[in-house]
Amino acid sequence: MNINRYIDHTILKPTTTLDDIKRLSMEAVEFDFAAVCVPPPFVNAAKTFLGSTSTAVATVIAFPFGYSALEAKVAESVLAIIDGADELDMVANLIAIRGGDWAYLEKEIATVLPIVRNKQRKIKVIIESGILLEDEIVRCCELYGRYGVDFVKTSTGYAEKGASVEAVALMRRHLPANIQIKASGGIRTFAFAKELISAGATRIGTSSGAAIMKEAASLQ
Repeated sequence: MNINRYIDHTILKPTTTLDDIKRLSMEAVEFDFAAVCVPPPFVNAAKTFLGSTSTAVATVIAFPFGYSALEAKVAESVLAIIDGADELDMVANLIAIRGGDWAYLEKEIATVLPIVRNKQRKIKVIIESGILLEDEIVRCCELYGRYGVDFVKTSTGYAEKGASVEAVALMRRHLPANIQIKASGGIRTFAFAKELISAGATRIGTSSGAAIMKEAASLQ
């Protein structure tokens, strides 16, 4: 398994420095990761560090709680695209999910998605599966599957529970085949990453990408 091309090498801590972004980017180049995922202020720097490599730059929108006003999500998305982001990981409005306000959630994705599509970028919608009920996860898959987002993503990594094999498998059962799944939150080992991929994940968001690659190499 060429697990490197599954990995979104991630750093999103609020104390991130430019040196952190440079190290992350250099590791991504070394291992040929699918993407780096960085805080919005560092998108341009990551693009510069990665240059013409095949590693994409992802950033987050309304991170980590998702309850930003729709106008704020639009503004963040536009700025991320201007700065050069290839992929936008947007946190869905979790208050709306828990409150059953599916009309608001539909309005949210219907507003943001055309902005992303117009610039040929990708969007991953984060639903925070670890704190949702099963039927809420299913409803999210139905909604975002109908709109044809690129990925539905399990977690921000900031909730009390991150990715799980069970959540990924549930999402895979209820998403159209063309909608991918990004698993993130608490993924620190090659073994766990493999389990998530076997369950249906096609991206792995982790701050332990380099360690996972070293572990994978030691098992060969």
